[in-house]
Amino acid sequence: MNNRNNRIAIVSMARIANILKPRIAIVSMAHFAIILMAAVLLAACATDPTGNPNTPAAAAADTPVVMQDLDIVSGQTIYVPAYSEVPFTGGGRVIDMTVTLAVHNTDPDSAIILNSVRYYGADGQLVREHLDAPRQLGPLASAEFVVEAERGRGVGTNFIVEWVAEEAVYEPVVEALMLNATGNQGVSFISVGRVVSQID
Repeated sequence: MNNRNNRIAIVSMARIANILKPRIAIVSMAHFAIILMAAVLLAACATDPTGNPNTPAAAAADTPVVMQDLDIVSGQTIYVPAYSEVPFTGGGRVIDMTVTLAVHNTDPDSAIILNSVRYYGADGQLVREHLDAPRQLGPLASAEFVVEAERGRGVGTNFIVEWVAEEAVYEPVVEALMLNATGNQGVSFISVGRVVSQID
C-alpha cells in the first residue's frame, strides 16, 4: 500500500512539474525582456544626442546675447584682485601663479549676462578681454576663465567683471583662485571680488 502511495505521489509531482515548467520559462523570458529593455533605455539616456557619449554638456556661458534686445534693470562692475606672482623668501624670488577667475550665478531662477571679463596687469594696462561678446550665465551656473602662470605680470594683477540682468537677481559670487603646484610644495589661495559700481 505504501509503495502504491509513493508511486502516486511521484507521478503527481511529475505532472505538476510538467504543468509549471512552461509557466516558469515564460516568467523567466518576461523578466529577461524587461531587463534588456531597461538596459537599452539607460544606454540611450547616457548617449549624447550627437552620438558621442564623451561629449560634455555645453558650457554655461556659451550662449551669445544681443545687448540691444535686453531691458537691463540690474547689474554690477566687480573688481577682483589677482596675484600672478607671489614674493617668496628674500632676494626678489617670486612664485608664478596660475589664476582662475570663477563667476557663480547664485540665483536659482534667473540668468545673468556677463558683459565683459577683462584682465589687467599690475601696471594697470589691459592684458586681455576674455569675452568676445556678452554671454548668458544660467540659473546656478558658473563660468571660469584661466590665466596660465606667466612671469612679469606682478603682484597687483586684477580682473574687472561686468554683469547685467533683465530683472532683480541675487548677486553673483566672483572669486579668483591662485594656484602653484610645482616642485615639492603647493600654494593656493582665493581672492573675493568687490563691487565698484552698481545699476539700481
